[in-house]
Amino acid sequence: PLNDACSTMKLAVVVLSLAAAVLALGSPAAAKAAKEDPKECEVCVKVLEDVEALLDSDEKSSKVSIEEALGTHCARKDLSAKEKKMCYNMEPIKKSVSHPFSLRMPKKKVCQRLKKDNPDICEIKFPVKVAKEAKPEDVSKLRVKQLKQILNDRGVECKGCVEKADFVKKVLDTQHLEF
Repeated sequence: PLNDACSTMKLAVVVLSLAAAVLALGSPAAAKAAKEDPKECEVCVKVLEDVEALLDSDEKSSKVSIEEALGTHCARKDLSAKEKKMCYNMEPIKKSVSHPFSLRMPKKKVCQRLKKDNPDICEIKFPVKVAKEAKPEDVSKLRVKQLKQILNDRGVECKGCVEKADFVKKVLDTQHLEF
């Protein structure tokens, strides 16, 4: 009877260990998927999609054509400030851009790969826009980081802002400013 109890105990320990291992392996993937920012690399993806639109279907696998199209796109005068910044970051690594692009890799994957060459590639994001008729409830749903970015884009400094409510009030007070 003592032997049976020991073997039962060992079996329970093995089963629990296996269950813990399975949970530990599944957990990081689930956590990564939950943490993935939907706006990650948004400017990079937009620039690459614009570059792709400049290319004919037979040129999409030519690295030289891709590099020329990137240069053409970045020379445009009507680019937003964020797109200009992205072009500034992509210019020195054109070859790193053209290789995965020529292999028809998804644009977001290309940008994530470029992040290894330049960590700023996926950090550039379009500004958060707040509608002129935004209600305080809508603005208060934003994160403090987003509120600070809105104020920064408007050129407004929020001296004395400590609480989130202070930032919300300042954003609402400066709605008339364009950015």
